[in-house]
Amino acid sequence: MATNLLKQFIDKLLVFPLWVKQIIYLHLHEDLKQYLSEDFLQKDLKDLMYLYVPTLTFMGKGELAERAAGFDANIYAFMEAVDQGFNLIEIAMNNFWTMEEIAKYFVLCEEQNYIKTPDSIQIATMIGFMSGKFRTGEYFKRIGRINVDQLQDVIVKQKEAADAGTPVMMAELMISLGYLTERETKSLLVIKEEAKKRFILDPSIIPSGKESEKPSYSEEDYKRVIIKLKEQNNHLIEQQKKIVTFLKKQQQK
Repeated sequence: MATNLLKQFIDKLLVFPLWVKQIIYLHLHEDLKQYLSEDFLQKDLKDLMYLYVPTLTFMGKGELAERAAGFDANIYAFMEAVDQGFNLIEIAMNNFWTMEEIAKYFVLCEEQNYIKTPDSIQIATMIGFMSGKFRTGEYFKRIGRINVDQLQDVIVKQKEAADAGTPVMMAELMISLGYLTERETKSLLVIKEEAKKRFILDPSIIPSGKESEKPSYSEEDYKRVIIKLKEQNNHLIEQQKKIVTFLKKQQQK
């Protein structure tokens, strides 16, 4: 299958007449406003995790070649995709992985010094949050939305509430203390929940004005790929559990 179906799709949309693109934009904007705060809607493309192109370190290239550490095949498949210059959304779609899985693979490779840490604090923090490495409060602290003292205040009050037998979520505390808005916290939680979904772009929905521009593979080829990818789903879930266990052990060291 083609490795850049999403780019093909977007490129086709960009050549639509302005009046068509405006309607598409308004519909998408209205839809996204239901889930995301303005901070997330107005995020600069250079700070968007999904478009980030990771870079293997010298050590990472060596491990990819030798595979001495004996990691799961998915880790090496991820590293191969990075070595080929794909961004995170391309890697996810080409392998039928969720963004949550991508984040976990990224963090594991980063902690092993196989992948360079992103320069963008926004991207690095979102990857950490999606992988489960950072909690909600730590996410907002790292991007500068709250400060260290405010986070510590929330942690103390959360412990006090738990000790009193009235446990409360950290996000609820940050809202009640006026540090964050409800929309901000909900947006982040929606993003994390959506990151658990798998997605593959059906080539048949890519707009095309000419017969010659249609994908070279047949519908039957596409169906066979879908079946194969779905069969891999259970395997990927099991491997994800192993990776989570590994990351927890690493954090405890």
